[in-house]
Amino acid sequence: MIASIRGRLRARGADWVHLEVGGVTFHIAVPASLAQELGEEGREATLHTRLIIRDDEPQLYGFPSQEALRFFHMLTGVSGIGPRTALNLLSARPPEALAAAILTGDLETFTGVPSIGKKSAARIVLELKGKLEKGDFQISPVASPSDADALSALTALGYTTVEARRAVNAVAGESPGLDLEELVRRALNRLARGV
Repeated sequence: MIASIRGRLRARGADWVHLEVGGVTFHIAVPASLAQELGEEGREATLHTRLIIRDDEPQLYGFPSQEALRFFHMLTGVSGIGPRTALNLLSARPPEALAAAILTGDLETFTGVPSIGKKSAARIVLELKGKLEKGDFQISPVASPSDADALSALTALGYTTVEARRAVNAVAGESPGLDLEELVRRALNRLARGV
């Protein structure tokens, strides 16, 4: 199994990248947000990967962190959720926002994603809520649904998941219990100052 790949970014598409390692170029399916976050072509990148073979065709899936890879693995364990659908979910929302939605039973977070209807969303919540509550998977969900919404708002404004998470966690740590609007305002202020 290929646990991770470190190489030079040679090309990218909407939801894939090509990483060159020792003269071999790997085609890796990635969340759409990550394809843009990796920087310029020629830059070195490391992805945590999972190799899945379907219909005798191998496909590598890559993620920026072990946390995101574990969440992908957990999603593909839900009946009826394949790798492409799991990748669509992680393209639409960061793992923390999905974990918060599962823990709170928020089906709306899932239903805007291609291939996910209300039945699929309900199945994801039903099958994964207990695992997250028991701590079977260390996803580190954000502290509250408000934090998850703030994270989604910042990524929708064009900030990377890493930047948004850092800003939201910093603001929530300094002033817990802020409402969504104030949390986003303060996080944007931090991002604008580059702190």
